[in-house]
Order: sequence, then structure tokens, then C-alpha cells
Amino acid sequence: MKFLQFFVAFFLLLFVNQTLSAQTKHVFNPANARDGELVEYCHTHLKMKELLQNPEYALEKEKEDQFFDIALKKGGVEKGTIYKIPVVFHVLHINGVENISDEQIYNAVAILNRDFRKQNADTASVHPEFQGMPSDVEIEFVLATKAPNGACFKGITRTNSALSYDGESGSAQVTAIKNGNDVYIGNWPGNKYLNIFVCGEIGGAAGYTTNPNPFTAASMNNGIWILDNYVGAIGTGSNGGSRTLTHEVGHWLNLSHTWGSTNNPGLATSCSTDDGVTDTPNCIGVTACLLNSNTCNSDNAFWGFDIRDNVENYMDYSYCSKMFTAGQVARMRTAAERTQTGRANLWSSANLTATGATGNLTLCKAEFTTDRTSICVGDEIQFTDDSYNLVNSWNWVITPSSGWSFATGSNATSQNPKIIFSASGLFTIKLTASDGTISDDEIKTNYIRVQPQAASLPFWEGFENYTSLANLNNWEVYNPQNNNAFTIENTASYSGTKCAKLINFGQTPSNIDELISAPINLSVIPSSQIVTLSFRYAYRKLTSATYETFQVYISGNCGDFWSLRKTIANNNLSPLTASTSWKPTQISDWLTVHVTNVTSTYFTENFKAKFSFKGEGGNNFYLDDINLYAGAPSDNLVLGIDEVIDFENFSLYPNPTDAELNVQFNVQKQESLRFEIQDLAGKFIRQHFILANEGTNLVSFETAELSKGMYLLKISSASGAKTVQFIVN
Repeated sequence: MKFLQFFVAFFLLLFVNQTLSAQTKHVFNPANARDGELVEYCHTHLKMKELLQNPEYALEKEKEDQFFDIALKKGGVEKGTIYKIPVVFHVLHINGVENISDEQIYNAVAILNRDFRKQNADTASVHPEFQGMPSDVEIEFVLATKAPNGACFKGITRTNSALSYDGESGSAQVTAIKNGNDVYIGNWPGNKYLNIFVCGEIGGAAGYTTNPNPFTAASMNNGIWILDNYVGAIGTGSNGGSRTLTHEVGHWLNLSHTWGSTNNPGLATSCSTDDGVTDTPNCIGVTACLLNSNTCNSDNAFWGFDIRDNVENYMDYSYCSKMFTAGQVARMRTAAERTQTGRANLWSSANLTATGATGNLTLCKAEFTTDRTSICVGDEIQFTDDSYNLVNSWNWVITPSSGWSFATGSNATSQNPKIIFSASGLFTIKLTASDGTISDDEIKTNYIRVQPQAASLPFWEGFENYTSLANLNNWEVYNPQNNNAFTIENTASYSGTKCAKLINFGQTPSNIDELISAPINLSVIPSSQIVTLSFRYAYRKLTSATYETFQVYISGNCGDFWSLRKTIANNNLSPLTASTSWKPTQISDWLTVHVTNVTSTYFTENFKAKFSFKGEGGNNFYLDDINLYAGAPSDNLVLGIDEVIDFENFSLYPNPTDAELNVQFNVQKQESLRFEIQDLAGKFIRQHFILANEGTNLVSFETAELSKGMYLLKISSASGAKTVQFIVN
């Protein structure tokens, strides 16, 4: 018998999951949207209609409705008893605006509690005919601080998944969260948590939920779906949409729309239906704040006379919702007391303890964030304490101990200090947080990257000197998905033996990977001069339908702001395909690109370039011979692969020069050197041969006969060459 009961329950749960996931594409109906909005406001009754197509599910719902009506007539717990509901916000995102901040969620919870406790000031401004009717539900919502496995968290989970924008399948979104969130992998039971799913798209609605039912009591699908821009009043939210969650929680506690159990406001037939609440006048519903609306003359017996619509009710579609009635409160509190639907377990003392929703907070984890992690020498970084759930003291330690200082007003015990970095290098940050009893450390190794002093032109990078791109001052790898990223390829290149490779083959679509340069000094370049950024790449599409994009950005302020300068996409990136993991094997596999719109606005001492690839599950991408130089585009390297001489104590002065250029350097043994002066196009001007002696050498050149402008000085020996630039005034 127990096996049979289990089998039936399993079958029913499977049906709900399938029903939520196997929906047809919903067509937007503007009649179901609030005025001026492009989503239907609520799909709760639509979702319930889909579930009720199953006779067994419908029978369960019918029985619960009968028991609920009996319980409602008996009356519930006396007023004065406060129900606390543990809440978890599950943010499903792809690192876009839908990945809302913790602060926006905190704001949403505050609004929810304000509305359910009648602490909203606008209750005083309800229409005179409804004055005195707004009621305190005496239900409060508390962010859970313990996951199902007991792990401490903020009451918020985050899951990176493209299903955030695949709202036709609510169950698929829940499954993605179960399998991929950052707190606890598994089921979050609906009889222990009020699960709120924040997504970028939920099937054309602003929000929806499922009404109480014993069948779904413990299911995670027993929750609320809501768009990110209908959560709270800050961030992506707004005042106009901030009561949407109040509306959906009303449904979750067994309220219907004020016009009855349909998803459609404005239907004349709704005058003959009722919402199950005696003190809400019959109406057909509005989609705007129409305070004089009086759509039905068949108001119920509670009123005994014709009265206008209660458009300011949270369960209508108006923009001026601000109240629940006493009848709605009784219905919601009865729903909260139903053991069979799992609602009563939520606020039980045992469950509040198990979910960490008692209000007795302790330190759980030390954590911090920054406004940026890659800066130039002399820049300031804002550190923000993000520790939870109770913190009253902080201590910051930065390693190494030199090359930085606290900004005015900050010190080692500040909660959110500002720190100025005066030397290049990688810095490790340690935060010790405490609640007075418990302490915890958060250590982020090599977390802050302070770029080295800017390189000068001409600049060339062929990746020959690296075994890895991790933790380099020279290059920063940005990989928000924490999967495959730009790395060093040892068996493919255009010149030399190495290049940068993005392992794009087999990656999840919509990944964005970036490779960012260290600063390069362009401040000495005359504004009239041409600067060219060139590079070579190799790529194949996975299929003819693969659409991937490569973009080049530049910055004149060390990466604080980026400007797009080049986009290569789809067949322009490559019309050729390769169905397996591909790499270039011949020179003809490579293309050379010239970016010529590096304008004088960006001729600063902290110029940077960024190479960004947006993948869609295609093939590998290779990058080589990044070249930045003053002058017109050239397919040849201005600073080439033979740049291998590393003179000790090398200096070039004065630069710019008027009449004489001095070159000072150390060599370890006597050797012959050739000094060749070229223009920026590589055209030979003149040369000198020098026998350098062991130790320090000083070589001087007359430059008076040279025209004003920029030149290259190439120093060659038997072991290689070095090229530097100088300017003649």
C-alpha cells in the first residue's frame, strides 16, 4: 500500500514538472498587461489552469479547496500571532542585468514586509469609501540563513544559466537551479522555504506562482517566479513594479484576483464571479489607477449596495495598489495554517531554526568585493565588506606590505576602506571579520593587479616568453564563467612558436572571454600622428550556422572606460568550418587585421587594448602578433620576433631630442653592434657600427639633420636585436 501511495505521488509530481516544462509558446496579450507594459502582469491562474488539466491533480485541488473553506469558516489563530516565513531568492542569470544585487533583494524583502504589516504610509491615502479597511496581515518574511544541508548563506543563491531567458519552462529553470547554484546543489523543499525565482524571462509574465495544494507541498516548484525588474524599487526594479511580489505572495497564500479566478482583467463575465472574499466588491479588474472605476452593480451581500471597485487592492492590476482587506487577511492566515499544503511547517519554530530564520544572527562568512581588480600605478580601489550574517569588526591585511597606502579616512579596521596602490605588482588581500565571538578570514591571493609602468611604442606581443597567461602583469585574462579562457598555445603560431589560444570548442554558448593589455604610453605621440593597432588571428566556424563575434576595444584611462573600435562577426570572422577541435597549421590560416581608428583622444600614458570574443559553442580562436605603432598600417611587424636582446641598464636620452641622441647600456662581453635608424614604415635612413666593450657603453648620434617626427632605432648583434623609438623635435 505504501509503495502504491509513493508511486501515485511520484507520478503526480512528475506530471507537474512535465506540465511546467512542456508548455506551448505564450503569445503576448496586451489586455492582460498593465497600461504601458510589455509583459502580462500575472500568469498565476494561467499556470493553475495548465496544472488542472490533469484529473488527479484537479481532484487534489478540489479536496483542498473544500477543507480550506471549512477551516476558513472556523476562523484561525487570533490576531497578534506573527507568522515568520523563511525566504530564499534564487537568481538565475547569464551575468547580465538580471543578476540583480543583494541590495535590490534586501529592498524587495523590506517592501514585502512593509506591505504585509500595513506599514506603508500610502494606506492613509486610500479612497474615502475604503478608509479604515487596509489590514495588517501579521505575516513577516525573513531571508533564510541556512541551506538544506545546514550551510550558512545570505538567503540568496545564484545560478549561471541561459535558462534565465527560457521562461516557457518553469520546471527547467528550477532544475537548473537545483543542479547549478552557488550554495547547495539539490532540492530546496517548498514546505521549508518560500522559493522565489528571479529570471530574465518567465514566459511573458511579470510574475506567477502556484496556489497551495498538498500535492506540491514539498516540491521546489511550489514557489514564485518573477522578472528581475519587478523585484524591489532599486537597481533594475522600480516603484511601479515593486508591489508585484506582494501580489504574487497573495496568490501563494490562496488569494485570487479581485475579479475572481481568471487571468484576464476587463471581462464583463467577471461580474458574476467572486474572489472568495466577502469585503472585496465584485469587479472586472483594471490595468491602470482608475479610482472612479465601478464596473459591476452586483456587489456582494457584505456591502448591500453598489460601491466602486477597490482598485487600490494588491490583487488588482492597478499602479496604485496599497492594501489588503480584513477578508483577504483571514484567507491568507488560514492558508498559512494549513498543514496539508506545507504552509504551516514554514513558520514552525523547528523550521525557523533549521532554516536560520529566527533572527538570531551570527557571523557566517567573511567576504569582500572591489569596484575593480586591475588598475594602473597611482589608482585607488574601493573595497566593500560583503560578510554575512552579522559583523561588527574588520581587519584588512595587504601583502606585500609596501607599494600601497590607505586613502584619507580609511584604515585597517574600516568596514569599506579605500586603498591607493603606488607600485606595480600583484597584491593579496586578507579580510578578518568578527561578530565579537566568531571570526572568519577571506583571503584572495594575487587579487589586485597593478599594471607595470607603461610600455612605449612600438609595442609588440607574440607571447613567446610565456608558459601561461595566469597572474601576469603584462596581460589580464577576463573569464567570468570560470571555464576555458585565453591561454598559451605552444604548437601553433604565425611567427615564432607560440600564440594566445581561446579554447572555444565545447564551451557553453554566450560565453565572453577577454584578453586585456597592460598600459602603453601614447602620451608622447603628436596628435597629428597616425597610430595603428594590428594583430593576426586564426579561426574556423563549427558549423555554417555558428555566429560568433570578435571585438577590439581601446581605453585611454587604464581600462576605466572602453571604446569599441572593431567588430568582426559570423562569416566575416571566417566563412570556413571545421567540425572538430581546430588549430591553424599553415600561414594561410591566419588573417591580419589593422585597427586604424586609434584617435588622439586616446594618446595618453595609460592606453590599453582589449580583445573580446563572444562564443556560441563554436570553434577555437587563436591570436598572435599584436602590434601597436605610430604610422600607417603595415602587414609586417614594426617590432618583430627578433626582439630578444635584453641590455642591462639600458637608457635612451633625451627623448624627445633636438640635436643629439644618447644610448647607454651595459654588456657582459665585448661584441659588435649595428645601430640602424629607420622611419616608422621601416625605411632605412642610416646605420653605424660600434664595438661595445664589456661594462658600460655610451653611444651618441647627431640627429639635427633628421626631420621632426618619430623614428626607430634598431640595435643588432649576433644574438638578436632590440628596437626602440625616439622623437626628434
